Order: sequence, then C-alpha cells, then structure tokens
Amino acid sequence: TTKVGRFLGRGIALQLGQSGATVYITGRKPANSLQSRYRNLPTLETTADDIRQRGGRAVPVYCDHTNHTEIAEVFDRIHKENGGALNILVNSAYSGVQDMADAGSVPFFEADPLLWDSVNNVGLRNNYICSVHAARMMVKRKSGLIVNISSAGGLQYTFNVPYGVGKAALDRMSADMAIELQPYGVSVVSLWPGMVRTELSEILREEDKLEKMVQQSKKKSGKVLMTYDLAEEYGYKDIDGSLPMDIRRVSTALEFFGFNRISAIVPSFLRIPLWGMHFASYKFPFRIW
Repeated sequence: TTKVGRFLGRGIALQLGQSGATVYITGRKPANSLQSRYRNLPTLETTADDIRQRGGRAVPVYCDHTNHTEIAEVFDRIHKENGGALNILVNSAYSGVQDMADAGSVPFFEADPLLWDSVNNVGLRNNYICSVHAARMMVKRKSGLIVNISSAGGLQYTFNVPYGVGKAALDRMSADMAIELQPYGVSVVSLWPGMVRTELSEILREEDKLEKMVQQSKKKSGKVLMTYDLAEEYGYKDIDGSLPMDIRRVSTALEFFGFNRISAIVPSFLRIPLWGMHFASYKFPFRIW
C-alpha cells in the first residue's frame, strides 16, 4: 500500500503495480485536497487506472490522514481483503506543501504556529500511526517492509523549522522502529529521494530489481537510504536516462548552499562520506560547511 495518488507516491505506486502488486492508494477527497485548487493534478481514480494498465491491481481509498479513525479503517479493509497480508507500506502522504508555500520564508515566530500541525500531522504523526497498523499485520507473518519518505532536511535547515524537525524525527523513528521489529523479520528504512523534478514513474522499471531490493531490505533495515546510492547499486535510472540527484556529491552540496562558481570546478567524483553526512547535522558542534 502507498498512501498518495500523485507526486512521489504516485510514481512508487505505478512501479509496484507494474511489478504485479495489489496496490492500495489513498488520499483526500478532491474537494479537500490540492485538486480543489489545481484541477490538472491526477486523481486517485486516474492513478488507479494507470496502475491497472501496467498489470497491477489498484484499490483507491479516500482517507484523511489527519484522522486516525479513517486510517484504522483503511488497514482494517486491507486486512480483511487480503487475509491479513501486507508486504510493503510506503509512507509518502504529505499535506503541508501549500501551507509551507503560503508561509513563505518568514521565521517561525512570525508564521502561524499551526504550520507545525499542517506539516507534521500527516508528515510525521500519520506515518507513525500507519506504521503501527502495518507492523501489527507484518509481525504476525514474520515479514514486511516499511518505507518512510524523508529528506536531508533532517540534517540541515531546509524550508522552515517544522519541516526540519519532522524529517529528523521521521529518520529517528525509522531507526528505532527497526530495532523493535528486527526480531520479527520486519524492516524499516527512510528513503531520501533528493530534489524531484517530475512525478516518479519509471524508477523501478524491472520487476526483478524490485524483488532484489525487497529481498535485501533486512540488510538495510534501520538505515537512511539515498536514491542515488540505490540507483548505482541496482542499476536503475530516471525516465530521461539520468541518475537521481547525488546529495553526497561535493559539487551538489556547494551548489545547494549557493556556491555555484566553486561547484562548477569541483570534480564530480568527490563525495561526502556517510560519516560526514552524519556530522553535518546541527546536533554536533563540528560543521563541514
């Protein structure tokens, strides 16, 4: 199950469907979502149709992911319709984009304090609740994978305070859940897609690559995974033939922080080591930029 009908979640849902999966996709009703403002966004129904065209089985379910009762009803339905089986949960639902855009770049003390709820009620709280329900099903079967869509915003200031705190908490949640689920054969990872220009539609084109990733998920459980590293390991590319953005590349980091001239002359093979990414966090006095 992947819990969104558009953007990143849509792309993931399409690829799971292409691999022959039964995919439950959820989202708010059009009148209560961004579709009320932007009519050209794909609906759950159009996403479901695209999944079916790729050979998968799609089950669109309207759900307000700020409402824990509606969330529970979705998982009850999945349990009843699939004999208690759930192989993969992708937590990709997010509701704070429009409010973040409306708030602009004002500091937290000038913004509406309820921006916190807009960003983290779905982006963090919902992910925890969904993971609880999914884990209860997976633990009984001694198998399963939970994927939390996160970002490097948990390391360095990005957009605003609620966003960064939410992403840092999401990564910690993945790591801690992995510890408690390890005895039951269930894996949990955070996935950092980096900057995404278009809807993700072909990221896992070949079914055998997806299966290999699922089989090896236990080796990566509790880790933060970056899409560039996974692309290199499993040999997949974006629809234009390019690899995902490498946020560990020194030139990319320099460009992100506004050092465009310097980034242009830095060799592309220079990458920040994983321990360097860890110490780039504000949690430590040591800074690498």
